Amino acid sequence: MAETTQQEAGRGLWYGLAAYGMWGLFPLFWPLLEPGAADDILANRMVWSLVAVVLLLVAQRHWSWIRPLLRQPRRLAMLGGAAAVISINWGVYIWGVNAGHVVETSLGYFINPLVTIAFGVLVLKERLRVAQWAAVGIGALAVAVLTVGYGRLPWIALTLAFSFATYGLLKKKVGLSGLESLAAESAFMFPFALGYLIYLEVSGRGTFGHTVAGSYGWGHSGLLLLSGVITAVPLLCFGAAAVRVPLTVLGLLQYLAPVFQFLIGVAVFHESMPPARWAGFSLVWAALAMLTWDALRRVRTDRARRAAALARPVADAPADGTPVADAPAPATTR
Repeated sequence: MAETTQQEAGRGLWYGLAAYGMWGLFPLFWPLLEPGAADDILANRMVWSLVAVVLLLVAQRHWSWIRPLLRQPRRLAMLGGAAAVISINWGVYIWGVNAGHVVETSLGYFINPLVTIAFGVLVLKERLRVAQWAAVGIGALAVAVLTVGYGRLPWIALTLAFSFATYGLLKKKVGLSGLESLAAESAFMFPFALGYLIYLEVSGRGTFGHTVAGSYGWGHSGLLLLSGVITAVPLLCFGAAAVRVPLTVLGLLQYLAPVFQFLIGVAVFHESMPPARWAGFSLVWAALAMLTWDALRRVRTDRARRAAALARPVADAPADGTPVADAPAPATTR
């Protein structure tokens, strides 16, 4: 049993690496869809995401969650809000990457955990530990330094961070799995995206299904179709990882995506990194290191408390071996 659990954890780690690795490599994909504009790419991604997710649901015969959801207007409203927010996130991200701001988009996902913590305090009324307050404060200082470095507020990064944090908050309240949530959100977005694609076609700005000599051909349409698949596949990998590895491991893996994005922006697209930006990013990384240290320390403390609670009944057991009533069962590893 222990060996099977260890093997499952190993698979979960690889699934997590695959999910965050694919998300981290996204900046290499969106430029391939040029000369399509960001709004054209976004609308195609929304449409083909629903097609890809429906095919996955058909293959898994996974429909039982839909009918109960339709009877819950509040959850549907929150899903509609999540769909709107993730549309903003996707649109700004695609535009940012194709406009040469890959490093700034990576910053958005670096500071996202800090924004999520701030939402926990402001919206969910959670209490922060000292290290978490310090991390949020360092993150705010980093934004100030980067504002000076960029000569403007880093609005791309802030939009990505706040929209994704809002999306995460809504998903937490809705309580659907990744695939189910993407299916519902894509269904909300689909009529608007399809209508916009029709508008682009009528106005002569659409690129799907068209070829232009010396510019793009049918391969471009194939890549637009593929945008739906590359949206769904990392989510499937993430879902497989989430049920196999602890949340602390997933929390550490999430930094892979912005690290890859940052490296791609600097090493592949050769984006400028003057000293002020290095200083701002260094502050962000220091804040994330503090969060990680605090989270790992909390996990070790909780494990020690659970171990002590399990050992206490054994220590208090009668010497004649009579079992102690209501002794807690050993914790199982999932």
